[in-house]
Amino acid sequence: MTGHTPSFRPSEDDVEKQQVHSETRIEQSKTRDTEEGGLGAVAVLEKNDDDKFNRDTGSRPSESTASLDEYPPPNGDRIRDVSTAEEELPREDTGAVGRVVSSKSSVAPEPAPDGGLAAWLVVLSGHLIVMNTWGVINSFGTFQTYYTTLLSRPPEDISWIGSFQIFLLFFIGAFTGRLTDAGFARHSLTIGAVLCLLGTFATSWCTQYWQFFLAQGLCVGLGNGFVFCPSLAVLATWFHRRRALAIGITASGSATGGLVFPSMVRQLLPRVGFGWTMRAIGFIQLGSFIISIIFLRSRIKPRRSGKLVELAAFREGEYTLYASGAFMCFLGVYFAFYYLASYAREIQGMSYPTSLNLLLILNGMGYLGRLVPNHIADRIGTLNVLVPLAAISALLMYCWMAVSSPAGLYVWSVFYGIAAGGIQSMFPAALSALTTDPRRQGTRIGMVFTIVSFSVLIGSPIGGAILTAMDGSYAGAQAFAGTSLVAGTVLISTAREVKRRKAGQPFWTKV
Repeated sequence: MTGHTPSFRPSEDDVEKQQVHSETRIEQSKTRDTEEGGLGAVAVLEKNDDDKFNRDTGSRPSESTASLDEYPPPNGDRIRDVSTAEEELPREDTGAVGRVVSSKSSVAPEPAPDGGLAAWLVVLSGHLIVMNTWGVINSFGTFQTYYTTLLSRPPEDISWIGSFQIFLLFFIGAFTGRLTDAGFARHSLTIGAVLCLLGTFATSWCTQYWQFFLAQGLCVGLGNGFVFCPSLAVLATWFHRRRALAIGITASGSATGGLVFPSMVRQLLPRVGFGWTMRAIGFIQLGSFIISIIFLRSRIKPRRSGKLVELAAFREGEYTLYASGAFMCFLGVYFAFYYLASYAREIQGMSYPTSLNLLLILNGMGYLGRLVPNHIADRIGTLNVLVPLAAISALLMYCWMAVSSPAGLYVWSVFYGIAAGGIQSMFPAALSALTTDPRRQGTRIGMVFTIVSFSVLIGSPIGGAILTAMDGSYAGAQAFAGTSLVAGTVLISTAREVKRRKAGQPFWTKV
């Protein structure tokens, strides 16, 4: 017998033990969510456990710290993916089995399909939801005029109905956004649809101010809040490269509703009365909500645990500046949608049906404002498009003070409809681009929605109060809306600059 030591070949039992060992290490892996929600798992095996295992089996120790990919199971089976990272495992020592530490939250979900039947059906669902929410809100000018005459109340009192409706739509976003992340988007949509329909049909029987406020302001507003944020949060997970375009098509639902509902009021109100006009609107909403509930489907695996509000997001300069800019923009952008028709009648001497034509133009041009800028944004960046749109809207609001003829008012409505429509659609698209983790879309969108809710709550009533204080002169209210848009433009532009510098990119870059 010589001193030669024969090479050791693991027995079948050792091979099986090694295979079980590798699989167990995967199952015992611990993951943690990063601040930005980065995805993907990089598993690193501690060297001492690997060496100990090799000593147990007699196999050759690794030259360096082994990774799971460098040391696969002998049978060639592929290592199973680590799924969600929501349930963290305890940190106790796992001995020879080894401890696997994940540097990211989880294995990345499949890339967004950016198309396909299921994705475009989600877009259709979102379009119909926005039609029934923002389409009605953008049509409130028709109700503003009618209620002022019917109830003999000042304009600021009537505008509280519409502004409270928008307030609830945004404010509830923080809660429904978290529900969406947890996998309850369809439940939220169903609850919201029921509330919207209940409020719309109840409005048809209202005769007093407090009744209109409770039915159309409170009940419909609650319903809007339950349906709007989930539709955007779910949609954002289906698209990446074409996300801005998809959101633009969805947001154009407000233009659809802004054309359909004022036209219905104009045609039906003189013929069948207010009650049946509202019921007809309710039946249209019923059919479209059914379609939305059927086709709205989440793609991302639900994130069951998590905070309702992620305060860490506000440590990101661009996120905080963007939220502040959105607050200021929405403080003034809806003034025209509420008061354009009354301005046309009181200042330009137009009839009630003719004044509604301006609202139809304002909302109809929203198709261009929502589709064209969003299509461009997919190529040059959402913030690069939103900043000039906000600046143009501010300029147009000041120009409104100089309009002195019906023809000029028609022209102004065309341009402001495009610019304001662009702000409304680019706002969620740019906000979505500030969120890197698709599982947090609902929460982070909902947080900004809640902030914006207070600006839309007080914006139009402040304009109405200024209008009353100036004895029917619109100049002060127009200046207030324009100045709010200027402030919003500055803040959003600063948010863009912070994001650009953080990425170390040149000034003219896609942001």
